[in-house]
Amino acid sequence: NSTTTQQSQYVLFRVRHALDRPDAPDHIRYLGQAEMGDRTRPTLVRACLDVACSSNVREFLTEMGFRMDHDYVAKGIFFRKGRMKVLVYKIFRLIQPGSTDQKNLEQLGNSHLVELSVVAPLGQEQIGEDMKNFSEQLKPLVTLEKFDHRRLQ
Repeated sequence: NSTTTQQSQYVLFRVRHALDRPDAPDHIRYLGQAEMGDRTRPTLVRACLDVACSSNVREFLTEMGFRMDHDYVAKGIFFRKGRMKVLVYKIFRLIQPGSTDQKNLEQLGNSHLVELSVVAPLGQEQIGEDMKNFSEQLKPLVTLEKFDHRRLQ
């Protein structure tokens, strides 16, 4: 279960909760604005901070003045290749907001979404090349491309 809340166009948080492991902590992730520097860079770079937190994080963010933007369920698996994390999942819309019951989920499309990400310190340009090389190995089954999330807003 993932939630995005947004106070302004500059502050974005995502709240994640594992439905298959209710005892696991929730996670809140801060995502900074994507750096639009060098267009030849093979990956999108942004600041990221991910913290485990208690299950009342949504109420906390609401009290702080944030509003929920969207809520969805992602079902799939993830793999690790070194520092790279590869997620393969399908996205489901909640028919009735707030209820994650199986009967309340509507699949969005028939395709799987494949996401490749790495958390790395600033200045490590080689990891971008490693990601590009890995994505080349997945062709023609999967086409990974740099995606500017600002186009969605």
